[in-house]
Amino acid sequence: MNSLGFHKAPADTRVVVAMSGGVDSSVVAALLKEQGYDVVGVTLQLYDHGVALARKGACCAGQDIYDARMVAERLDFPHYVLDYESKFSDAVMQEFADSYLKGETPIPCVRCNQRVKFRDLLDQARDLGGDCLATGHYVRRVMTEQGAELHRGTDPARDQSYFLFATTQPQLDYLRFPLGDIAKSETRAIAERFGLEVAGKPDSQDICFVPNGNYVSVVERLRPGAAEPGEIVHIDGHVLGMHKGIVHYTIGQRRGIGVNEKGTNNEPLYVVRLDAQAKRVYVGPKEALARDSVTLREMNWLGRAGEAMQDVAVTVKLRSMSQTAPARLTVSGSGAASIALDDPQFGIAPGQAAVVYQGERLLGGGWIAATGSNAQHSPQQMTGERAVSAAE
Repeated sequence: MNSLGFHKAPADTRVVVAMSGGVDSSVVAALLKEQGYDVVGVTLQLYDHGVALARKGACCAGQDIYDARMVAERLDFPHYVLDYESKFSDAVMQEFADSYLKGETPIPCVRCNQRVKFRDLLDQARDLGGDCLATGHYVRRVMTEQGAELHRGTDPARDQSYFLFATTQPQLDYLRFPLGDIAKSETRAIAERFGLEVAGKPDSQDICFVPNGNYVSVVERLRPGAAEPGEIVHIDGHVLGMHKGIVHYTIGQRRGIGVNEKGTNNEPLYVVRLDAQAKRVYVGPKEALARDSVTLREMNWLGRAGEAMQDVAVTVKLRSMSQTAPARLTVSGSGAASIALDDPQFGIAPGQAAVVYQGERLLGGGWIAATGSNAQHSPQQMTGERAVSAAE
């Protein structure tokens, strides 16, 4: 069995590598080529690369396509660029804009993996004769007697499992993640050993189609005139001022609200609720952000057949950069699930993802449909809110 789990020689194993033009996927291609695999590189053009060419800190843009092509030429393997602009717009960008206008904070990186890279690109890899599709994600595919499992990357600072919660079992069977066991510093050292020009290339910082992190400008471009003004209201009911559109606000936001940011007892005020239908931004003290129950939609379950799905002890990650929190998970079927948190968490809301683990193993996750608190007379029992997502 070779290093990718196939019962044949590396030279007889075709590996399609998803190349973004960054150091991670470039090193994946280089390592597999060095090991003697039949490597084919594929890069997706996801949006107007002519406009994006001068941008730094993005991915899947013009400069990145050029960088991927140069790596392929240096290492001598075929490389293809696929025009997925219309697919990406339909599957990711349009929903991104609509979600913001509904008072949610979408995570387009998850949707891109779910609807473009691990669906359309995976099919393309098969069409190219690939035995598997390899990516530069820092996650681990662990084989057990029951089959492949998805585990967190060894380097906790680089683990990307949160963004892959929607991966299905058939997709996981076909995917490979060669960087899951190494640190980013080692990846760059390997790139230098191969003499790759991308060895020192900065990591992507923004959502690829959002220049300089300005989400509002993208929403306004995709949905002209959709952002409308409304009231800023304290949770006790009195109006504090006016806003220029709820797309400018996120749950948990403390600064730049546009009104006196101190409450009657001089406590800091936070954005605690967004009512898209009424065009209202609600603010209140930090304790008004607390939630201890979460309802999920589109739950993706990577547990084994017959494995318990009711009242399961798990840890849950509610933002990509947050620590996991202990909770109980119940999967109801038809894509629904609920999470009862052991302790209240702050700043979670519909539109984000809740990703569940047992130890290092990812059990799955879903999109937050509603949040609540079991405390009586709590002002937190609301839906239609938007919170900051660290996926951005």
